Amino acid sequence: MVIRPALALSVALAMPCGAQVPVAQDTAMSAAAMESMAHPMADTHMRMTAPRPASAADSARGAALVALIRRELARYRSVDTALADGFRPFHPEVPQPVYHYTNLMYGLEARLTFDPEHPTSLLYRKDADGGLTLVGVMYTAPRYLSDSALDARVPLSLTHWHEHVNWCVPPRGAGARWRERRDGAPVFGPHSPIATSAACDAAGGRFLPIVFNWMVHVNAFASDDPRVIWGEEPAPR
Repeated sequence: MVIRPALALSVALAMPCGAQVPVAQDTAMSAAAMESMAHPMADTHMRMTAPRPASAADSARGAALVALIRRELARYRSVDTALADGFRPFHPEVPQPVYHYTNLMYGLEARLTFDPEHPTSLLYRKDADGGLTLVGVMYTAPRYLSDSALDARVPLSLTHWHEHVNWCVPPRGAGARWRERRDGAPVFGPHSPIATSAACDAAGGRFLPIVFNWMVHVNAFASDDPRVIWGEEPAPR
């Protein structure tokens, strides 16, 4: 089976149980997901873990994780090395603040266990000369994990895990409807004001209560500033 890069990210981040809400695999859905992941924010389409009080133990765990990432994953400063190890770019033809290079097998592995040396995605920023600079990694986790289980992977006192929720998308086979707008706003996708099943039904769409699994960015290569390392986006150039 040949898995395209866009589909690979959808599969890697998809919900673990086939009986749950399916993840659309068309190009428009993938592009909307990419844009949403590039600009995560707390709103009706984003669920974030609640912050926990800071502690010396969490700071030590976070520092150890950043040190491991910098030590063991620095080889991926070379995109060629990332490609050789199974990471594939997600819509590289579309300009993005941060490009995700995703490893499908690592995404599947993350459903069962946490290996900090196996991030679901590597995060690259494009330089002025067109080259790619490694800025961080993205880890994923199953949608059913508790906050405590997520905290055991990456401390909640340092950062937020987030998941994309409450999307209204066009019916299957109606991809052209992604372009629809109403009152100046998109009808479908992560920037639509529609966030309930009833409103989505009224718009003739298909409601996805949860779009992807939990995810978190660690911008270990972007800065020494903890606000950047544990923020969702690397600091501007």
